[in-house]
Amino acid sequence: MRESGLADLLPSLTETVWVGLSAGSMVLTPDVGDDFIQWRPPTGDETTLGVVDFSICPHLAADGMPGNSMAEAEQWAAGIPNTAYAMDDQTAITVVDGDVDFVSEGHWEQLRTLTSEPDQGRRPGRP
Repeated sequence: MRESGLADLLPSLTETVWVGLSAGSMVLTPDVGDDFIQWRPPTGDETTLGVVDFSICPHLAADGMPGNSMAEAEQWAAGIPNTAYAMDDQTAITVVDGDVDFVSEGHWEQLRTLTSEPDQGRRPGRP
């Protein structure tokens, strides 16, 4: 995206709907965390696009099910320097004019904010 010039163009596309799934969503965040980096480019540049100001741990799953457990998500969030959310495959995030909202029939949690330690209490439908 950087080599093609698309990354520089992204901030100017204000009337745009972005859709990302899994890694496609994570690349829009400021940091994906070492747990999710499975390949390192020859240039060594692991930076993401930082279109939004939070990070996500996708594929949150109940213990014993395929995906990321809550314990794995909490461990991941401990190494993230910004707001971090864990979310299952039935959850989407919308960001409109900087306001973050969740659309979910599943489960998500805010694990970390910019100014606090992980928050275990945030659940869908709660302020």
